[in-house]
Amino acid sequence: MTEQSANLKHKNSLFTKLFSDPNSILQLYNAISQSNYPPETKIEITTLENVLLNGIYNDLSFIIDGKLVVLIEHQSTINPNMPLRLMFYLSEIYDGLIDRKSAYSSKLIKIPRPEFIVLYNGKEDFPDEKELRLSEAFIALPDGHKPNGDLELSVRVLNINKGRNETIIQGSVELSGYIAIVDAVRGNINSGLTLNEAVKKAIKDCANMNILPDFLEKHGGDVMSMLHADWNIDDFGEVKWEEGLEEGLLRGIKGMLKLGNPPEKIAECMNLPLDKVLALRP
Repeated sequence: MTEQSANLKHKNSLFTKLFSDPNSILQLYNAISQSNYPPETKIEITTLENVLLNGIYNDLSFIIDGKLVVLIEHQSTINPNMPLRLMFYLSEIYDGLIDRKSAYSSKLIKIPRPEFIVLYNGKEDFPDEKELRLSEAFIALPDGHKPNGDLELSVRVLNINKGRNETIIQGSVELSGYIAIVDAVRGNINSGLTLNEAVKKAIKDCANMNILPDFLEKHGGDVMSMLHADWNIDDFGEVKWEEGLEEGLLRGIKGMLKLGNPPEKIAECMNLPLDKVLALRP
């Protein structure tokens, strides 16, 4: 494993750092969902540690009001397979929340309903909001055939680049500041500065403009390294897509096995040899 890939697997992004406490998470979720949960609202953070899933880091997951919210900040091009990746990720979260043996109990197990949100901050043109659905990947059935069951997973993708979805961005002090810093770094790079110079200038200029002053004063050195990592991860993710896809599929299969799904069914659905699925059993 290279030093770069090792660092990427233990990413602590600026976005993650900004939204590491329940108060900032609550303000962000209120802005995104246009809700008005009060300050005393209970939030349980369920973010998995050190997980890279097909180029997507588990930036944030939490439970609020019976909802399991998985929230990702994403700078690379939005890939249509994102619902599939997040389905694998969801399996891992549920596996950590629920004792697998209880799934065989005669009593119905109540689980938080999932909600998937991606905050897109990439360079490619993208609409203000778009919904991606897992069902769009389903192989079409022959005429006259009906599916045996229904499965859907929808992902709400919001463009948070400067000038887009401003109502949401202005509803969160941390998100607004984050966008300002990222936009400043990009502008500095476009003007010909090196990444190191661009990051330093962005942090200094934002501090002078009173953008996240307390945060930058407390975490100034960490912000430098996190922004460097964010930019390297963006480039790395494009190159490692195929490797990440394989890793995500393996995680997904292991998650389904942990939940008690029959290996034969998994092999059939994934179009894989049964022995390969059996080899992944815990």
